[in-house]
Amino acid sequence: MTALGTAYWRLWTSSGLSNLADGIVKIALVLVAIHFTRSPALIAGLAFALSLPWLVFALHAGVLADRVDRRRAMLTANVLRAGLLAALTAAVTLGLGSIWLLYAVALGLGFAETVHDTAAQAILPQVVGRDQLTRANSRLYAAELTANEFVGPPVGGFLVAAGAFATFATPSVLWVVAIVALFFVPGSFRAERKQDTSVREDLVEGLRFLWRNRLLRVMAIMVGGFNFATSAMLTIFVLYAVGPSSAMGLSEQAYGFLLAVIALGSFATSFVAERIERAFGRSRSLIVSLLTGAALVGIPAVTTNPYVIGAVFFAGGAGVVVWNVIVVSLRQRIIPDHLLGRGTSGHRLVAWGTRPLGTVAGGLLAETVGLRLVFAVMAVVVLALLAGMRVLTDERMTAAEPA
Repeated sequence: MTALGTAYWRLWTSSGLSNLADGIVKIALVLVAIHFTRSPALIAGLAFALSLPWLVFALHAGVLADRVDRRRAMLTANVLRAGLLAALTAAVTLGLGSIWLLYAVALGLGFAETVHDTAAQAILPQVVGRDQLTRANSRLYAAELTANEFVGPPVGGFLVAAGAFATFATPSVLWVVAIVALFFVPGSFRAERKQDTSVREDLVEGLRFLWRNRLLRVMAIMVGGFNFATSAMLTIFVLYAVGPSSAMGLSEQAYGFLLAVIALGSFATSFVAERIERAFGRSRSLIVSLLTGAALVGIPAVTTNPYVIGAVFFAGGAGVVVWNVIVVSLRQRIIPDHLLGRGTSGHRLVAWGTRPLGTVAGGLLAETVGLRLVFAVMAVVVLALLAGMRVLTDERMTAAEPA
């Protein structure tokens, strides 16, 4: 088995640190926000601000990733994120914090994340080669999910309890260290361009390739539906779980640990995702992933027991990482390198652009019909995505890969 190489492990380190900062920030923003408001709509609006750039800027981030050195794009994005958190730290420490300041910072972080993550997926085949993508993605998801969702949430909960300065200064420092690790990844990672084209022509070319490939199109729609449902559920779950007046009555720290169980399932499964794909086939593995995903978003509708919810969250996290490793690796193999930034961003426009829509839907539904019904409705949404598996057969996925 060919080694992944030093450049990959430096990229892996930088990605892990970036995702640890992400995980801390996303939980910390919500936990700080509930000190300013208990409105489901306003809490949902914060998640909306974080994810909105995937809806309005994803395509342009893809064009950028195909025009510039992808490593430099990632470095610039992390510099911006570290700077925003440093500014927020100063403002909150001086007593200038507000829900609207959190909104502004969340929006800026979302734009930087769009650039960083698009370039990160496009750079990977340049670092390891397409024949190593499944293994490379498995290891990368292990680091990213562990940092973002397993370590980040409980650390974020403890930092909020420790005070505003520690809450936002810590992820800022982590992004600085991630910048240093990424700086030492050697080489140039600019995609080859055969001719000069306008931004509009680049956008059209990327979207045309994505739309004309039936597999890529269906995968994007299915991931979009799943992200819509999970965003709606997770946005309001803090109101269901945290505080003495909530249904579950958890502390902020316990809430962080409960969310971390999702990442624990992902982490445990990331090391065997490649074996699961080989043993059961891609299509069966994806079906099981959808079923565990439906259970993840729906379980709070039927119980408040944190141990039952935690067990289902573990299974749901396992399903998420299997889906991601299979789908992302396939997409990276199908899309040519000079289109990979735009192909990735076009996919995420559909797949991740639904996240802000889900947060709004979750907040509005919770305001009108209550929290439990939102969980049940979103489970039905995920189950409906099984219809797409008529297209994602093993035969079609194998035939779509280049020889």
